[in-house]
Amino acid sequence: MNATMVRVIASIRVKRGALGEYVALFKENVPKVLAEEGCIEYSPCLDADTGWKNQALDACRMTVVEKWASMDALQAHARAPHMAAFRKRAGHLVGGIELQVVADV
Repeated sequence: MNATMVRVIASIRVKRGALGEYVALFKENVPKVLAEEGCIEYSPCLDADTGWKNQALDACRMTVVEKWASMDALQAHARAPHMAAFRKRAGHLVGGIELQVVADV
């Protein structure tokens, strides 16, 4: 088992006009994810306007900040039945997903 802590930043581009529906569906699934073995954090976030000129705001983006006890826990999360069900229910609202996965050094 790989026991190195893993963090994920998932940037989810939602189709125009669908962000509210997507966020609602996502939040329904959060308790199931938090109950998974190895899940430390799973937080859906929306852009917060700081007024900083170098900030890239996107009204169609939801960012998920995740923290997992290990890469194995993250891999199990990706295969979890409730994630497959969520993707089936909400996938039509998504325009694209970009993941950044980092591990502690």
